[in-house]
Amino acid sequence: MGQNFALNIASKGFSISVHNRSAEKVRETVTRAKAEDCPLLKGYEDMKEFIDSLERPRAVILLIQAGRPVDETIANLLKFLQPGDLIIDGGNEWYENTQRRAEEVARHGIHYMGMGISGGEEGARNGPSLMPGGPKEAYLRVQPILEKAAAQVNDGPCVTYIGTGGSGNYVKMVHNGIEYGDMQLIAEAYDVLKTVGGLSNEELAAAFDEWNKGELNSFLIEITAKIFKVKDPEDSKTYLVDKVLDKTGSKGTGKWTVQEAAEQAVAASTITAALDARYLSAALDERKVASKVLKGPVAPTGGFTKASLVADVRHALYAAKICSYAQGMNLIKTTGKVNKWNLDLGAISRIWKGGCIIRAVFLDRIKAAYDRNPELNSLLIDPEFAAELNERQAAWRRIVALAVQHGVSIPAFSASLAYFDSYRRDRHPANLTQAQRDFFGAHTYERIDVAGKFHSEWSKL
Repeated sequence: MGQNFALNIASKGFSISVHNRSAEKVRETVTRAKAEDCPLLKGYEDMKEFIDSLERPRAVILLIQAGRPVDETIANLLKFLQPGDLIIDGGNEWYENTQRRAEEVARHGIHYMGMGISGGEEGARNGPSLMPGGPKEAYLRVQPILEKAAAQVNDGPCVTYIGTGGSGNYVKMVHNGIEYGDMQLIAEAYDVLKTVGGLSNEELAAAFDEWNKGELNSFLIEITAKIFKVKDPEDSKTYLVDKVLDKTGSKGTGKWTVQEAAEQAVAASTITAALDARYLSAALDERKVASKVLKGPVAPTGGFTKASLVADVRHALYAAKICSYAQGMNLIKTTGKVNKWNLDLGAISRIWKGGCIIRAVFLDRIKAAYDRNPELNSLLIDPEFAAELNERQAAWRRIVALAVQHGVSIPAFSASLAYFDSYRRDRHPANLTQAQRDFFGAHTYERIDVAGKFHSEWSKL
């Protein structure tokens, strides 16, 4: 990531110096810069020489492992940096660490920013989505560089000033949580089509290719179609995806998103389901044992054609995707208000249109929703999204019911539908839950007919 982002900046006409504690990596980057005709990149194996090579006021971007390595690097940088210089952390860092470090380096007269970078290694080299947060004056200094280095879409570069404090890291964290939801929903769509519908890899590729021409057009749908077409290099009669172990990793940002949702009391059931699915996939040995002991249902036969199933899954995937994004945007909005970050949700959704993993035409719709109403409580009640959810819910329900009948687990589809049904109802069974809490813990309750707080001796009534 660091090497690619440095080459990206150099290729856009900006002089850049690079340093790494590994001298070999510095030499490798310089060699690559020469091969890719990036003469504006210079490498320095000594940190002091690296710092001295920078024009003041300096701007240093860190792309290293989050946590202690960042603290150690900052401690070394402070030996050489001077008041007015700027440090930008481009890693997936916990936003409170960013805010702590900003306060610490401020005592030295140095600015500090946390900048989310999405798009992987390819995005870093050719144009990522950038989410910088911190002092506005610091951002303005590097804005020309970031705008050139970012992915370019029809309405501008995929970068905007997010807000103060650790807002840039926070928005990137939730972006990754949404990514978890998106990927799990696609995996469940695949499972239903393959396991219930019996679609071949060729048919799956054709379906996803077709979906990518419409409202589901996105990077993840595009690469999924490509994955289904790849033959195993070791056996040209089989497909590589079928040889991949069904055991998924996770690096922490999905977990942080779920933890933050709980901390801020924001429902994020789709993202939570996606995280749980990864944990269950990792319990592969346990699942192998359970598969020999636990039996699924006797699946019904018929009731659909491949074409009707593909159409229903398409509608269900789109509807569930709206719920996943709604949860993520609500979390960003809530924490933004708590921290007084003054976030622009429309601008945030716009910069995800290019460069990043969740880039999709769908994001134009989200930006438009927040442009219509910047204080929108949820994407679910935007008039356009609400109409689409209402239109697609029959297909959505058919897919969830069909998967349950066939014993196919679709936690994210189900969680999204439950979220939709919970959000649309003006009366919940929470009255019973609150009555129970008052019964055993005297937690009190409110009434629908009289204002105030009440407590009842339920066992004596």
